Amino acid sequence: MVIKVFLASSSGSTAIKKKQQDVVGFLAALKIDYTQLDIASNEENRQWMRENVPGEMKPTNGIPLPPQIFNEENYCGDYDTFFNAKEDNAVFEFLGLTPPPGSKRKEIKEVEQNGDAHTAELEEDAVAEEVETADQEEEPTEEAEEDEEEESRKAAEEEDQDEGEFDKGEDNHLVSEAEDDLVSEEEEELQKLEDEEEQGSEAED
Repeated sequence: MVIKVFLASSSGSTAIKKKQQDVVGFLAALKIDYTQLDIASNEENRQWMRENVPGEMKPTNGIPLPPQIFNEENYCGDYDTFFNAKEDNAVFEFLGLTPPPGSKRKEIKEVEQNGDAHTAELEEDAVAEEVETADQEEEPTEEAEEDEEEESRKAAEEEDQDEGEFDKGEDNHLVSEAEDDLVSEEEEELQKLEDEEEQGSEAED
């Protein structure tokens, strides 16, 4: 496929000359094969260009200005559409050509794809990390188990101590009761002796 660039070699417009040089120079820099077709010195080229430029791309007066770009018989666009494609790094797509290996557009696509893949990997890592964190929260660590055992042991010791104090209190209470009983018995004995002595005294009288 041959890229055809229709231009006017003897144009008096500085703007048109600049646009033509821009297109030709960029195609040469990309090493794209192209053919220049002069519409100023060749009436046939001028007629063919005017007939094959789509109606919606023609200016209001119906006469398209150079440069106009074709891929064989297929219309690619004028300078404005070419410029936009160049800004988007999409000149090969604009010309209907396959981007060669190492072209900017291909590199951008690869970067975008790699970027998507990298994002997916990050999302997977984040999910895995959340699952791991959840597992750690559900499974108590060895330190947590040791702390629980220590607390249980302390609670058991305190409980035993409380029971010991209670038993000690019970013993003291029983001793007190026993002492009270002894005191009561002694008082009864004394009372009996006193009674007997009084009775003896009455008998003597």
